[in-house]
Amino acid sequence: ICLSANGNDNKKFKGDDKMDGAPSRVLHIRKLPGEVTETEVIALGLPFGKVTNILMLKGKNQAFLELATEEAAITMVNYYSAVTPHLRNQAIYIQYSNHKELKTDNSLNQRAQAVLQAVTAVQATNAPISGTTVSESAVTPAQSPVLRIIIDNMYYPVTLDVLHQIFSKFGAVLKIITFTKNNQFQALLQFGDPVNAQQAKQALDGQNIYNACCTLRIDFSKLVNLNVKYNNDKSRDYTRPDLPSGDGQPTLDPAIAAAFAKETSLLAVPGALSPLAIPNAAAAAAAAAAGRVGMPGVAAGGNTVLLVSNLNEEMVTPQSLFTLFGVYGDVQRVKILYNKKDSALIQMADGNQSQLAMSHLNGQKMYGKIIRVTLSKHHTVQLPREGLDDQGLTKDFGNSPLHRFKKPGSKNFQNIFPPSATLHLSNIPPSVAEEDLRTLFANTGGTVKAFKFFQDHKMALLQMSTVEEAIQALIDLHNYNLGESHHLRVSFSKSTI
Repeated sequence: ICLSANGNDNKKFKGDDKMDGAPSRVLHIRKLPGEVTETEVIALGLPFGKVTNILMLKGKNQAFLELATEEAAITMVNYYSAVTPHLRNQAIYIQYSNHKELKTDNSLNQRAQAVLQAVTAVQATNAPISGTTVSESAVTPAQSPVLRIIIDNMYYPVTLDVLHQIFSKFGAVLKIITFTKNNQFQALLQFGDPVNAQQAKQALDGQNIYNACCTLRIDFSKLVNLNVKYNNDKSRDYTRPDLPSGDGQPTLDPAIAAAFAKETSLLAVPGALSPLAIPNAAAAAAAAAAGRVGMPGVAAGGNTVLLVSNLNEEMVTPQSLFTLFGVYGDVQRVKILYNKKDSALIQMADGNQSQLAMSHLNGQKMYGKIIRVTLSKHHTVQLPREGLDDQGLTKDFGNSPLHRFKKPGSKNFQNIFPPSATLHLSNIPPSVAEEDLRTLFANTGGTVKAFKFFQDHKMALLQMSTVEEAIQALIDLHNYNLGESHHLRVSFSKSTI
């Protein structure tokens, strides 16, 4: 080992934290925590390309890392000048070395070489070495910096930005790829450092992102490096903002995209998550743009008032809008516009709920017309002045006993589905038979295709022939009095019969 050269390096870099010096594929890393391993140092370089050599100076808390190309080293230095790298919660410093390559004496550096070989073998094949995972090969005790995340009970959309926001709390997130496999939303997420991945896994595995749903299941991936081709809402490489967005990507709804554009700059706000509630109002607003809801203790950002247009003005009433929109949130007020009766303003309890109602009801058919739902520029729905009759076009539902989401953690948060032809019925009294319910629902003007009681006969699934018929039946029969002080509860089901 050319210790004299290292000595020079140390003198040259004393107290000089700047990223000066000519670019080199050898990087000098300082202020390492005492117990840090070769694997952790190698992992700093892996996202940027092949790591070809490493030299640890344990006594000095320093290391040299050699990458295969100068270009990779430059990308790495540029990235870590924007995002301070941490190992074991301690900031470390990276700059170009004045060596052009590392000449290491293999006998002294054997352990480091073994680790490097193991890591690069895994990286090259992107497959476990001879059937063992990385963690069982020479790379012990550290793990892969890549986590595989599966989201169970995914009742609300979880976006790439939401994942970035949650996981950034544990360290620099370099890349995320999201995909659906076996009908499950999954993601691969790469940290700059396996220790951060380990901490995130320990802290988040089994946690819910939202109230009572969207449960995180986290494992280490066999991959040690992700290859991201496009930056869009499915995949992103935060180290390479220059990547194209890729063609044929489903673009976000313009309203949501606009809300995102406003808020995304605030998305990287790391905040303590409790369980994963995001305390920062701006972050919550960005989250609302992703259609989040049911997050305990979050004053949801985003607009609470919706503008609904192309309504059937002969048929629509504040009550029917209250019932339909009430499936996705607690409707506070409804106002059908006096001089434009095919439009209405609907005020929800929070921005998450208005976002959810918009994403599920825009484009659905109500009373034979395809309704349009957008965010309104109004922030509240005004009630008419005392004593002024507005023909019953405005109604305050603030104290309605029919709100579905008043109780935090209520089961209703877990049963929010898009409008579907199959309805879930509950609160059925023992005296009511299948025939009674079939007749009741057929009277709403549709055809009942199928019916099935649950074992206890208090609940049932009932399938209409179209989604439009099911929407109509829900509006007409939710809260219908079946006698014996039982009011029927109706919601959309994700099952079919």
